Amino acid sequence: MNSFQPSASVAPGPIRRLFNLFSLSIIFLSASAKAVCPVCTVAVAAGVGILRGWGVDDVLTGLWYGALVLSSVIWLLDELKKRNINFPYRTLISIIFIYGLMVVPLAYPLGIIGAPHNTIFGYDRMLFGMVIGTILFIMGIVIDKRLRCMNDCKQLIIYQKVVVPVVLLIISTIIAYLALQLVA
Repeated sequence: MNSFQPSASVAPGPIRRLFNLFSLSIIFLSASAKAVCPVCTVAVAAGVGILRGWGVDDVLTGLWYGALVLSSVIWLLDELKKRNINFPYRTLISIIFIYGLMVVPLAYPLGIIGAPHNTIFGYDRMLFGMVIGTILFIMGIVIDKRLRCMNDCKQLIIYQKVVVPVVLLIISTIIAYLALQLVA
C-alpha cells in the first residue's frame, strides 16, 4: 500500500461519521488534566484524524491511534481513581474495555483491521502501527517523568507532558514513513 494513497478500507457514510463522532466524544468527555493530559490526547486524536483523512498508510495512522487508545485507558483509570470506584482487576478490565471499544470497531464494521493484503511483515498494518504507537507513548510518558526527576520534579519546558510524547510520535512517524518508502 502506497503511503499517500486513499485507503479503500474506510467505510463511507454513516459508519464513518459515527466513528468520527465517537473519537470526538472521547476527547471532549474528559475535562481535567490527569496522568496524561487532555491537550496531549487532543493532539494525538488530531494526528489520527488528519492522517486517516489524507489516506496515509495504516502503519503511520496506527502509530497515532495506538497512542490515543492508551491515553484513553489512562484517562479512564484516573477517572475511576478520582471517583473512588474500586473493583477487582480494575486496570485489566479498563484496558480490555477501552481497547475493545476503540479497536473492535476498526475490524467490524469499518473493516480497517483485517483487510486482505493490508499487511506488513505478516501483520495487519493498523495493528502493527498501534502496537508501536502504544509502546512509543509509554516511552514518552517515561521520558517525561525522568526529565522531571532530573529537574527536581519540575518540567523543563512548558507543556512538557504534551511535547515529549507528541514529538516522539512525530519523529517516529517520519522515520516510519521513510522506511515504508524504502519497502514500497
